[in-house]
Amino acid sequence: MRPIDQQTILITGATDGLGRALAAELAAEGATVLVHGRDDRRGEETLKEIGGRASWYRADLSSLAETRALAEAVRADHPRLDVLVNNAGIGSAGPRRESADGHELTFQVNYLSGYLLTRLLLPTLTASAPARIVNVSSLGQTAIDFDDPMITRGYSGTRAYCQSKLAQILFTIDLAGELAGTGVTANALHPATYMPTKMVASPISTLEEGVRATHRLVTDPALDEVSGRFFDGLRESRADGQAYDPRARARLRELSEQLTSFTSP
Repeated sequence: MRPIDQQTILITGATDGLGRALAAELAAEGATVLVHGRDDRRGEETLKEIGGRASWYRADLSSLAETRALAEAVRADHPRLDVLVNNAGIGSAGPRRESADGHELTFQVNYLSGYLLTRLLLPTLTASAPARIVNVSSLGQTAIDFDDPMITRGYSGTRAYCQSKLAQILFTIDLAGELAGTGVTANALHPATYMPTKMVASPISTLEEGVRATHRLVTDPALDEVSGRFFDGLRESRADGQAYDPRARARLRELSEQLTSFTSP
């Protein structure tokens, strides 16, 4: 990887919690940080707080159209992209809701829009290699029911959240195989447990723990050749067994292509 002060890094969900703290640290180290969120006021506040070479990109990831527009704006402004951190997400509270595109909301925001954004930015990342994709997932994982991936039956917020987070890991492993030999790596992590963010009522870990673990995946030279792995904080770990089933990964790839109308080359 290039020196950090020569890197351009996009962080989704960067106006709060882990994303905001990570953006601040990387900006302080000299990186060009692309701050994504869905609220212009919070975006302006974040830019003022972190300083450095940072710019703002607004998009609501509950809309695939806005996700596409985000990718288009980033590509237009930055011919080189060294790191994509898919951090944006929503929690498990509340009843079942659907996105503007008619998909279960948690699945779309936590996984599907990140899938589409990654796919759309992949040519830029590959052209910028060495580059990295970091997917902020969770230890909370539930196997995807491909007969009812939108959880129209037996819905619970916890199930929706855990399914979306496992989907990120299946995608990470699938993508790592696809990108072998390109110089682009893809890894996922559980940054820390119940950090003090707006989604968490009773924190357990500190925000600093999560930032340290995520920052490592973004910057550590020891991980230059490491791809397709899941980390629990600073340690490599094992995800739910479904992540290692090639048939499940293929089904998720097909479903994702169908739902986003994006076909891989």
